[in-house]
Amino acid sequence: MSQYILEICYLIGSVTFIMGLKMMGNAKTARKGNLIGAAGMTIAILGTIFLFDKEVSGIIYGLIFGAIALGTIIGWSTAKRVQMTKMPELVSMFNGMGGACAALISLIELNHHYHTGEAAQTGMMIAIVAGLIIGTVSFSGSIIAYLKLNGTMNKPVRLPSYNVINTIVMIGMFAFGAYFVYTGGNMMLAYLMFFAAAVYGILFTVPIGGADMPVVISLLNSFTGLAAAFGGFLYDNKVMLTGGILVGSAGTLLTLVMCKAMNRPLSNVIFGAFGGGGESSGGPDVKGSIKDMTVSDASILLNYSKKVVIVPGYGLAVAQAQHVIHELETLLEERGVEVKYAIHPVAGRMPGHMNVLLAESNVDYGKLVEMDEINPELEHTDVVLVVGANDVVNPAAKTDPSSPIYGMPILEVDKAKNIIVNKRSMSAGYAGIENLLFYDPKTSMLFGDAKKALTQLVAELKTL
Repeated sequence: MSQYILEICYLIGSVTFIMGLKMMGNAKTARKGNLIGAAGMTIAILGTIFLFDKEVSGIIYGLIFGAIALGTIIGWSTAKRVQMTKMPELVSMFNGMGGACAALISLIELNHHYHTGEAAQTGMMIAIVAGLIIGTVSFSGSIIAYLKLNGTMNKPVRLPSYNVINTIVMIGMFAFGAYFVYTGGNMMLAYLMFFAAAVYGILFTVPIGGADMPVVISLLNSFTGLAAAFGGFLYDNKVMLTGGILVGSAGTLLTLVMCKAMNRPLSNVIFGAFGGGGESSGGPDVKGSIKDMTVSDASILLNYSKKVVIVPGYGLAVAQAQHVIHELETLLEERGVEVKYAIHPVAGRMPGHMNVLLAESNVDYGKLVEMDEINPELEHTDVVLVVGANDVVNPAAKTDPSSPIYGMPILEVDKAKNIIVNKRSMSAGYAGIENLLFYDPKTSMLFGDAKKALTQLVAELKTL
């Protein structure tokens, strides 16, 4: 009887995962979808603990609930305290922990198999080995991504012929895994495989630059989902299988969508590795002058506009200026100005970073407009205010075939009547090239920290 109830718990969990993921596609229902998915996971976990058909001692129950309590406290407190600018690092670290769990499950199952002497079927051994390799790659790769995002490894490290080295290591991993499955392996080989997969995860992620981090995070997330799905096969656990497939497929689709947004194939992201963190990597010798603007001039221009489009970038997140920019938006709307936000698919340091950032300051989700929808409106826009964005508004992507970002779809802000760019300095973006937009005659530079500059802008507007 308990087994049937457990299967119902797993069914409920699977359904809530699907419902939650669907609801996360809309910012208005995303929070509710997250809670529904978490509730389903809770039901599945409690069902597994109390309805499992084998006797478990009280000590084991104590260890299980102790681990759950410890993980809950650490996860909850970390997520509550993390700043929005650090959210990409948190996502990367949590994803790495998921990969590590999948790898540890495989190691434990192998140890159990060798200890009991039970003959493992080929399908089970494939699931164990695949979970070990993919989970370990996701773990070590996510740790490197975390170090890149928090600035510890702010430049890509490229070994001589690193593409050849990575390809050889990858093929070697597949061959090692096939050999392990064919021979049955042993724990020494299992630990060696874990080490080799960890090395490959590092080699895979280290050469990739900061500009491609959103794609890498999404790809590593899909790896973790795939590793969890193999765990579902291993244990014949429907809810684990469903969750892994959903995470893996969603991560893969998101990866492909972002690659399309950059007009680059996934192979180019992995093996091309542009985006070294600000050093010049090509592009034209820009000739021209920039036009500086005071806060007073910017406030007058915005105040007498009919339509304003704000382009948020990572600089907005770094300055934690999302609340101030919402105040600016509200102030302009009170004066009859139409305000929208233009969102590029790869703006920020993780998928949907700008959406999450602006949602924190209670910006109406209906005002967040995706690139394909906002571009046709920009030529009818009085002022575009670019805050901390760089490569995603660089016209070189359309006009300069020698540019490393040539062909990447961008927000076509150069079509607007007036452009205000708020930046700390004239430093290049992640692609490491000059931004032609800064030298456009319609562009005025408003230098300074985003939070400070926008606060002064709001104060100036209130005096008009």
